[in-house]
Formats: sequence, C-alpha cells, structure tokens
Amino acid sequence: MSKLGTLGARLHHGEIGYDFVKNRKIWYGISILITITAIVGLAVRGLHMGIEFQGGAVFTTPKNMSVSVSTAEGYAEDASGHDAIVQKLGDGSMRIQVAGIDTKTSDTIKDRLAEDLKVDAEKINAELVGPSWGEQIANKAWQGLGIFLILVVIYLAIAFEWRMAVAAFVALIHDITITVGIYALVGFEVTPGTVIGLLTILGYSLYDTVVVFDSLKEQTRDITKQNRWTYSEIANRSINSTLVRSVNTTVVALLPVAGLLFIGGGVLGAGMLNDISLSLFVGLAAGAYSSIFIATPLVADLKEREPAMKSLKKRVMAKRAHGGDPDEGQDAPVTDDEYDEPGDVAAAVVGPRNQPASRARGRGRPSGKRR
Repeated sequence: MSKLGTLGARLHHGEIGYDFVKNRKIWYGISILITITAIVGLAVRGLHMGIEFQGGAVFTTPKNMSVSVSTAEGYAEDASGHDAIVQKLGDGSMRIQVAGIDTKTSDTIKDRLAEDLKVDAEKINAELVGPSWGEQIANKAWQGLGIFLILVVIYLAIAFEWRMAVAAFVALIHDITITVGIYALVGFEVTPGTVIGLLTILGYSLYDTVVVFDSLKEQTRDITKQNRWTYSEIANRSINSTLVRSVNTTVVALLPVAGLLFIGGGVLGAGMLNDISLSLFVGLAAGAYSSIFIATPLVADLKEREPAMKSLKKRVMAKRAHGGDPDEGQDAPVTDDEYDEPGDVAAAVVGPRNQPASRARGRGRPSGKRR
C-alpha cells in the first residue's frame, strides 16, 4: 500500500488524527480575514464586467500580428475614446474589446484600427454585442443560484438536520464570496463563462461537505446512549476519516483546471480561458477548505448548544475526571471495531494512539467490567 493509502487507513481507523474541531476558532478567524479582504477588494476595485454585460464591439485582427498588446491597446483607446481590452490569441491574432459603442461608431473605430495596425480593414472582423443578452444571462444566473441554495437547504434539512443545512449554506456563501472577491482583486474579466464556473463550484463544494456530514450522521446515531465521546470529538473523527478522500478529489479536480489557468491562459496566451478557469480554481480550493475547516466545526458548535449534548459532555468529562478507562481519554482514540455493543459509536480522532489496538487493555474497557 502507498504511503498516502496507509495514511488514509490510519486516519480512518483513528490511529492518528488532527483536532480540527478543537482549533475551529483559528479556522473561523482565517476565513473571516479572507472574506473581509475579498469584500474590501470587491468594494474598492469592483468587478471588471465583460463586454457581454456592458455591450460594445469586439474586433479580431488577422493572424501573426507584430504589434504588441500595449501598443494595440493604445490604438484602440485613441480610436474609440473608451477603455479597451486587448488579448493576444494563440495564432498571433488579437481580440480587441471596446465597451459602450454603437454600430456607427464601430465602423469608424474599425477603419482607424486598420490604419494604425497597417492592415486591410476588411481583414478585421467586427462583432457588436448588445448589453441585454448579458443582462438576461446574469438575471437567470442569480435566479438559478437562489433556487439552488433553497433546494440545498431543504434537502439537507430533510436528509440530515437543519443545523447541517445551515452549516452547508454558510460554507457555500463563504466559497462564493471568496471567489468573487479574488476576481475583483485580480482584475479578470467577468464573462458568462465566469458565471458558469461559479455555479459549477457549488456542486463540488457541496459534495465534499455532504460526504463528511454522512459520516457524521452515521457515527452519531444513538450518541446519547454512551458516555465515552462528545459530539465534537466524533465530528472530528468524521473529518479525519474522510480527509484523504477529500484531498484526493480536490487535487484531481484542480490539476486540469490549473492547466487551463496557468498553461492555457498564462503561457499559451489563451486569455479567454481565464474567465472560467480562475473561478473553478479558486472555488474548488475554497470549497475543499470550507468543507473541512468551516462546515463540520460549525455543525459541532450548533449541536453542542443542545441540552442533550451539553449533558453528554458533562457525563463524558465527569467520567474522565473520576478515573475512567485511560484508553477513553482524548489522547487515546480507538478503532471502529472496538464497538460491539448497541449504542456505542465510533471514536473521535483527536490525537495519536498511545499503543496499537491489538495491545489495548480489554479492547478499550476496564478489565472485568462491561457497560
């Protein structure tokens, strides 16, 4: 078995682990800091809306242009009197976007560009884009996002419980805010491809979150019938047991997206790939982060407020304080197969094992006694 596979097995069986839930305030602080930065960037710089949302004209020059992007940008701005966006395409041609112009103006700009670039005006392709189309796309996207979030909350509330639905909703808003904020800070153009990317990342983020929630639901069944582990400890076990799976899924999804963003958009100059690849790249990374560090710890926080969970925590702490089984302490988790009685649940992963499971005294119970 590979080292990563061995690590995943040890995490799943509780032999090792990291206490994500205990350190949740650190993750909350990091998320708040990143979110505030994203909101400030959005408020200060704003989104650079593409021509599809503003309306205007797109001019495509012939192949193998020897003019630099900055020079072509200057020509376009002088000819139009508006800000222009110039992208060098893979075949050497240029894509020049000028927002807020009409048909008559575009013909004049086309002739002026042909003169400055020293090419035949008929070889420059001009396309007009009306703002109404982009506005319709944006409105439909907002409607789709709202319906999606409502359905997600309803489904999770039915399949799991309302606290998990709230946590998943917070994680999704967290992912969207960070992704949009990064777009504002980087200054990439927002196009319909960006909207598609934003809607796509919600599915990935929700998938990772539901995987952890499903494990948590299974392991906390009849949790109040035992007095060995608190809800937070079992929630931490759920994160650790699915950690390697979540990381593997995210890395595999990020690799092709990174290829589009850094190689396709950066090295090869296919700038049109940036609009969707950046949203996917940032969204996938933020979704994996929120599933591990935000959603499940938030569920634990909400559940620990319940009277039943408070009572359970008092019983667990009292038992440990009165010299309960030393293998039941927070620093000595046990594996799933150590539970053979109804009502027992899987142990929480909160630290390294002190000894192998095969040598644990009484398989995790005081000698000569049974619950």
